[in-house]
Amino acid sequence: MDVKIEQSWKDALAPEFGKPYFEQLVRFLHGEKAAGKVIYPPGSQIFRAFELTPVEQVKVVILGQDPYHGPGQAMGLSFSVPDGVPAPPSLRNIFQEVETDLGIRMSGRPNLEKWARQGVLLLNAVLTVQAGQPTSHSRAGWQEFTDAVIRYLSEHREGIVFLLWGRFAAEKAALIDSSRHHVLLAAHPSPLARGAFFGCRHFSKTNQILVSEGKTPIDWQL
Repeated sequence: MDVKIEQSWKDALAPEFGKPYFEQLVRFLHGEKAAGKVIYPPGSQIFRAFELTPVEQVKVVILGQDPYHGPGQAMGLSFSVPDGVPAPPSLRNIFQEVETDLGIRMSGRPNLEKWARQGVLLLNAVLTVQAGQPTSHSRAGWQEFTDAVIRYLSEHREGIVFLLWGRFAAEKAALIDSSRHHVLLAAHPSPLARGAFFGCRHFSKTNQILVSEGKTPIDWQL
């Protein structure tokens, strides 16, 4: 089958597209659409994170769980929403930590494409969701695919900084070779974590690691 995904990722993940779980995932999505269900993000944006951050450009991975399930929110990048859409609570907390950590002011602009274009892979573990039904596609097969993404980066790249926020993301650390990469753990930025995310300083720590490896740091300011 032909998957519309950026070429470097298409080459890297070619073995996955022919596996039974992926064929079943495609059939599931077609079936949901045929049944009249609204799926987020729009089809053209499901693989947006891969489009903006090709394999060889990945310096940082920020792992989310699944897309936002409200209208106009999901855009294929973890934690990001399009310009003009109010920043969800988790994203507001991320911005607050950026400001405190780096001593800068954020505009409040909720679109994280600027980060993605600098090498921050904004990857959700699940890439689609039914409107109004959080985690509704969590068993559809996406996690097998995105686990393969993480394993590929772990095995074929060096020195990536993985930012794993919350228990769900932390479980993915088992897929990462920590002798080749950097894994930073923190609480989830959701308000449900009661502020435990604050003070993690992941943004300055990430840049310190990148500079120590001779890489350009991320300009986190939006």
